Amino acid sequence: MKKILITGAAGFLGSHLCDRFIAEGYHVIGMDNLITGDLKNIEHLFKLEHFEFYHHDITKFVNIPGKLDYILHFASPASPIDYLKIPIQTLKVGSLGTHNLLGLARVKNARILIASTSEIYGDPLVHPQTEEYYGNVNTIGPRGVYDEAKRFQESITMAYHTFHGVETRILRIFNTYGPRMRLNDGRVIPAFIGQALRGEDLTIFGDGMQTRSFCYVSDQVEGIFRLLHSDYSLPVNVGNPDEITIKDFAEEIIKLTGTKQKIVYQPLPMNDPLQRQPDITKAREILGWEPKVGRAEGMKITYDYFKSLSTDELLKEDHKDFSNYNN
Repeated sequence: MKKILITGAAGFLGSHLCDRFIAEGYHVIGMDNLITGDLKNIEHLFKLEHFEFYHHDITKFVNIPGKLDYILHFASPASPIDYLKIPIQTLKVGSLGTHNLLGLARVKNARILIASTSEIYGDPLVHPQTEEYYGNVNTIGPRGVYDEAKRFQESITMAYHTFHGVETRILRIFNTYGPRMRLNDGRVIPAFIGQALRGEDLTIFGDGMQTRSFCYVSDQVEGIFRLLHSDYSLPVNVGNPDEITIKDFAEEIIKLTGTKQKIVYQPLPMNDPLQRQPDITKAREILGWEPKVGRAEGMKITYDYFKSLSTDELLKEDHKDFSNYNN
């Protein structure tokens, strides 16, 4: 039986990856320090023989006894609300955490896939974004802590690949959504749906002409699974190229939820990207992958999930107390 370590296992994407690899017959070791993850995302796995969980911070030394075949590195704050509150922890998990896991992969002779992001392209001057584009990032802006953590993560991963011969894979994730997203994580889908469910007006930052491309979580997980098992070590974009303006998307949400809210406009945050659309030519050619779930279908499932949340969860403004993590 193949054994896989998944960091960030209690997070949105990490928990779906745990489900997929359990279903594929792997022994899954989940690891999370629960700084932004939530055990309720994986509690259904605790009773299973081939799932184990380590409550651990990967910026500290990581040890897994016995053999290890694969590592998926998905530990990191990923929402703007989180990484603006815990900037140093965000930088540490992308640098020290990645270094620790690459060392583990080297010792165990395991293949490691790291979760990078479309944010490494910054506010792009090239559209759509190909893997060859180097990006337009403000290293000292408020978003720089996340962008640069991920850019460094890619660099050290490639260094371990070329210098130590570690088998590495680099995934660049574009906006992904689905059940288990946090309602208060600051990203546009949970923000709009949360506002609709609470009867609030929908807030657009900027003029609403900025674009995003949304990939449903099952499509993203399939892309990750294929990339891990491929022979390709350079970065690969995995996302849905179906682009929509935020204004049009807000109108879709109002229609989906059957609510009558107005759209209100606020100033655009600093360095917020105006365009985000993946070029997935490589994913199509190398992995034979492309998204299958359309936005209407995926958003209905996601909306049904958010509708099922308790009133307490719907009204909760803050995720967690981060006061112990800013060092």
